[in-house]
Amino acid sequence: MALAAATRLSRDDEAYPGEALSGAADAADYIVERCLTDAPLGRVGLEIEAHCFDPADPLRRPGWAEIGDVLQSLPVLPGGSRVTVEPGGAVELSSPPLMGAAAAIEAMAADQAVLTTAFTDAGLGLVALGADPVRPASRVNPGARYAAMEQFFAASHTDSAGAAMMTSTASVQLNLDAGPRSGWADRVRLAHALGPTMVAVAANSPLLSGEFSGWRSTRQRVWSRLDSMRCGPVLGLDGTDPAADWARYALKAPVMLVQTPEAIPVSRYVPFADWADGRVRLGGRRAGVADLDYHLTTLFPPVRPRGWLEIRYLDSVGDALWPAIVFTLTTLLDDPAAAGAAADAVAPVATAWDVAARIGLADPRLHAAARQCLGLVADRAPAALRPGMDRLVEMVERARCPADDVADEVARTGVTAMVARLAGGRT
Repeated sequence: MALAAATRLSRDDEAYPGEALSGAADAADYIVERCLTDAPLGRVGLEIEAHCFDPADPLRRPGWAEIGDVLQSLPVLPGGSRVTVEPGGAVELSSPPLMGAAAAIEAMAADQAVLTTAFTDAGLGLVALGADPVRPASRVNPGARYAAMEQFFAASHTDSAGAAMMTSTASVQLNLDAGPRSGWADRVRLAHALGPTMVAVAANSPLLSGEFSGWRSTRQRVWSRLDSMRCGPVLGLDGTDPAADWARYALKAPVMLVQTPEAIPVSRYVPFADWADGRVRLGGRRAGVADLDYHLTTLFPPVRPRGWLEIRYLDSVGDALWPAIVFTLTTLLDDPAAAGAAADAVAPVATAWDVAARIGLADPRLHAAARQCLGLVADRAPAALRPGMDRLVEMVERARCPADDVADEVARTGVTAMVARLAGGRT
């Protein structure tokens, strides 16, 4: 399985269940064989989301048809990115995989420029924040999958967090090759261990629905309020076999949706293993391979094996910083010398997810880890990334994250004025 650009979030109905599964052991074998691909390192794919606002009325949420009209007018994007619309109207660019972070960043930046111009010409704006700071959660994407997800979250008593996750959060995601099989364990461990430090560096969501949350990354806070069996880290006790860890995680995770072929929410707790073994029948049948494939798309850990590694823990940040953050994280994972030093740097904070999201670099240990990590990377940035990298280094030195600047501006001007400025493209 090759590195793909992104998760496809708007799916056509398919024929289910397809090929049969003989049981949970068969499902585990299927996952283990496909979740990581033995291949050289080097390719980078990016997914970047931004909230869609009306600069003239930041409290208004542009509708599905309104956003669709803008997308219909788009020319072919120069970097080859695909455009999708999230449940709350956030717009996502998903790039094809390219060799190296610099090439991926250049292609994504070119596509962002075209996309931004199209929305500006339509009187709308795209705002890169990890969480919608002003509007209540509301779905505009009419897809059946998202309607069913709403029902699932309501049945599991996580409807508030589920709605915020679907309609009020936005991220920067990296897709990186899994690398040679011999290095999988160390690579997946490092991708997880870097998480809290990079969450603190990129935190950019101090508000949600018009209120300060008390967290630098409210986006991470929202995800932490969802089921940890679906959204928590994948690693097992020792992390020596990441493919097996992912199989165990996926089989223990409760089934969210069943295709019949329309998406039907599962309102009771059913681990996928129970469905695969026939202890429970959903949709009037045992699980098939297509059901397993679909189940895997409903699992949202911070690092998701998809043949490659999909790294999902960064808040959406603005154009001045995301290239430097992407270059930093890619280098720390893909450069062998940097990876070894980074593993040592972040070891003391490898599991400090909530601390990172709540207080960011105000935590001394996270601050120290972030400074060490930036020190490993900053001098390697190409000339085109130097201004952003210098700005990121300066912020980290001062123990500040993007959320601190957001909070300061809101204190001065108010949240609506801040959103209007960002949506209007004013810096």
